[in-house]
Amino acid sequence: MRITAPRSHILPALSMLFIAVAAVAVVSGFTSATIARSLVVFLISLTAISAMGLYSGNSGILSFGHLAFMAVGAYASSLLTLPANIKGATLPGLPDWLADTTLGFWPATLAAIFVTIALAMLIGLAIWRLEGSAATIATLALLIIMHGVLIGWRDVTRGAQTFFGVPRETGIWTAAIGCLVALVVARLYRDSVSGLRLRGGRENAIAATAVGVNVPRERFIAFVISAALMALSGALLAHFLGAFSPKKFYFTDTFFLLAMLIVGGMSTVTGAIMGATVVTLVTELLRRLETGIDLGFMAIPQVFGTTQIGIGLLILVALVKRPDGLSGLLEWEERFIPLRRKGVKTVPLIAAQSEPVIAQNLTKRFGGVVATNDVTITIKPGEILGLIGPNGSGKTTLVNQLSGILRPSEGRISMGAHDLVKLPPHRFADVGLARTFQNIRLFETLSVFQNVHVAALSTKGGIDADARTMSALNLMDVAHHADAQANTLSYGDQRRVEIARALVCQPSLIFLDEPAAGMNREETDDLMERLRGLNRDLGIGILLIDHDLALVNALCDRIVVLNEGRLIAEGTPDEVRQNKAVIEAYIGTSNHS
Repeated sequence: MRITAPRSHILPALSMLFIAVAAVAVVSGFTSATIARSLVVFLISLTAISAMGLYSGNSGILSFGHLAFMAVGAYASSLLTLPANIKGATLPGLPDWLADTTLGFWPATLAAIFVTIALAMLIGLAIWRLEGSAATIATLALLIIMHGVLIGWRDVTRGAQTFFGVPRETGIWTAAIGCLVALVVARLYRDSVSGLRLRGGRENAIAATAVGVNVPRERFIAFVISAALMALSGALLAHFLGAFSPKKFYFTDTFFLLAMLIVGGMSTVTGAIMGATVVTLVTELLRRLETGIDLGFMAIPQVFGTTQIGIGLLILVALVKRPDGLSGLLEWEERFIPLRRKGVKTVPLIAAQSEPVIAQNLTKRFGGVVATNDVTITIKPGEILGLIGPNGSGKTTLVNQLSGILRPSEGRISMGAHDLVKLPPHRFADVGLARTFQNIRLFETLSVFQNVHVAALSTKGGIDADARTMSALNLMDVAHHADAQANTLSYGDQRRVEIARALVCQPSLIFLDEPAAGMNREETDDLMERLRGLNRDLGIGILLIDHDLALVNALCDRIVVLNEGRLIAEGTPDEVRQNKAVIEAYIGTSNHS
């Protein structure tokens, strides 16, 4: 697992995790049995929260279904540790091989984890392409289906009855070891190459795909890893309780675990720890109040549901006051330990050699609307080609087809031997096509360096990713913003970061969709000089879409003009300016407005 964060962050982070978990285990030895049990439950809950945060925090998809994997871990490990005589008495329908098998806690837990991984892979293949609310609803369906399976599969789970007789192997140190494993895996994954790519996809899936990230695959990887950790928490819980039923892995516990995730902040491991701590303390306090309490001068009566009501209010307050959770979006060491990037080498960003991009008869329909209609253009390596046309003429739709975001309804796009229509969208960057967007699509909560680094790691096999990242930042004069959060930059600097993210892919052709939009004249002139330099010094071909006719005419070798989805003119700037169809459709419209 390649880690993208510097050692100056990772080593203190892992050290503090070890110290924190060990401290909880040591402290439990000096407390009452009741508090010691609460600390074991806290560590098991933190194990589960780490697992849920690994998926939900990095993907941005809130999962209601992860307790299904906790249940699989609990039942699978328990079946393997349950004494044979108890199996014979309570589960007579078990297969002979399972009835006769009795393992120790750790071997049984590992077996349960592998079973859960296999199940998670099957489920992940079914839902990995879902996004947003669709993915969240799918995880809710998973929870309900698993609950039904546990109740219905009586020969293995005893149905709705209590599954009992499980050896109580989970003590404070066993829980501490399991918790530490989960925290370390979650922390390392967050700053792994896969984790950084997934965080980019969380911020903007379209932009991440455009720079080479296979977002569904990264979600799948996180889903499987988090399921494995949930199985670990399930095994720990089962061997702590000794007896449990399917309702232990249903809505009530899902509610409490999600409360910890939301209150602390699901984007970080620091948030998991803070959320588990706060919700555990509040829960213990409310449970004592729920049974009623005599304060001496007054008696507070028993109020059923106090715990659930209190936690619900805590979630509401957190969502209103701290929508990113108590920890925010950064790990503790990212806040307090400064980064030092001195001495990072750079490499020349030379454009990849390529053939022309040839688009033939491109037509794109959205229902009854024809956005592009039989458009044929050729984009040659090393040239600057302008694409202009009135609003609604189909410019962005055409570029979206050329860059793989949209598939044409009809037509063909080729680049040498590559049939781009059949190419997965995330592969476009690696064959030499990169782009920016009409509306800036940065990974807003990632740093400037991370924004560009995601693209570098996802193209050219990740070779020289750090050096390419610094080279691209230097080329666009934003290296001094490397550690700033991307959404804190000025509009012009954000545009330059977006172009740097495209350049780091070392493309042969870059599509720039209105790169000067929102810039003043000084910023536009600076951008024009930079684009000329990229074309002249790096040999990068540019397809420029812009409404600034002065910019297009001054910069472009050729211009193509669209109107109402059709290509109406093509030629040098002088030829296009004199074209009657252009004057009528574009320049005439501009003068009239």
